[in-house]
Amino acid sequence: MSEGSKGSLLAFGQVVIGPPGSGKTTYCHGMQEFMGRIGRKVTVVNLDPANEAMPYQCAVDIAELITLPDVMENLKLGPNGGLIYCMEYLEANFDWLQEKLAAFRGHYYLFDCPGQVELYTHHDALKNIFAQLAKWNFRLAAVHLVDSHYCTDPGKFISVLCTSLSTMLHVELPHVNILSKMDLIEQYGKLAFNLDYYTEVLDLSYLVDHLASDPFFRNYRRLNEKLVEVIEDYSLVSFVPLNVQDKESMRQVMQAVDKANGYSFGDQEHRSLEALMSAAVGADFHFTSTLAVQEKYVQSQDRAVEEEVMDL
Repeated sequence: MSEGSKGSLLAFGQVVIGPPGSGKTTYCHGMQEFMGRIGRKVTVVNLDPANEAMPYQCAVDIAELITLPDVMENLKLGPNGGLIYCMEYLEANFDWLQEKLAAFRGHYYLFDCPGQVELYTHHDALKNIFAQLAKWNFRLAAVHLVDSHYCTDPGKFISVLCTSLSTMLHVELPHVNILSKMDLIEQYGKLAFNLDYYTEVLDLSYLVDHLASDPFFRNYRRLNEKLVEVIEDYSLVSFVPLNVQDKESMRQVMQAVDKANGYSFGDQEHRSLEALMSAAVGADFHFTSTLAVQEKYVQSQDRAVEEEVMDL
């Protein structure tokens, strides 16, 4: 993977980004297992120096180069400053990363990245690392995970939309936004609109109107309208729902990412995927689309109402 060598083999992969607690490590573990079962050679690269408990098989670990606890102790930095220093240190040691990745040529790469939002919205270290990978003939897509519980709070959802848009513009990679933990959404509370309203980011004026019904947000209506205008003017943000426990949901995400980074799987892999999905239909197949997720959510809400009525 020598820099600038046009004849070298292309490498495909995903950079998995998102705020803390959004499920990045769980996603990498699930996607590694899912792709492995269809015959794809997958290498997981941990770029999070604060990631100590990794459930997946980690082939390349930034902890061999630098760790967050060491930086915080030796340089007297807090966790945010320490993470930024670690990324800048990795940027200054590209040769270490290149040597480690060269041992896994022909593999599909999953890069598990830190959860500090600043690294994706305005700091350049990770952006420069991704650009360097592109020079090494990596074809990457950014997979941006957002916890689906933000859908239950209109104010937080607008904030998530702004963060997602800022990340897309700053990182400068093909981008797939993911609403993670969809299997838990019924536990987070009642949605104001159908799920497709949030995944497709439909007419956001309804969201502003809904916020205005809250006395606290009524005074900020003009600000919310301007934020929504920015999001709608770019018309870039949409989401793919994900339940990492569901094979069909994982397949939809995988195909969205493959389309984004240009990966095209071969006939053998296609047959393996078909066999895996046919087994999923008979075993643990839950839902196949946003509509099905919404239906499951509505049913859980109906059951909750019925239980309340019975208690009365």
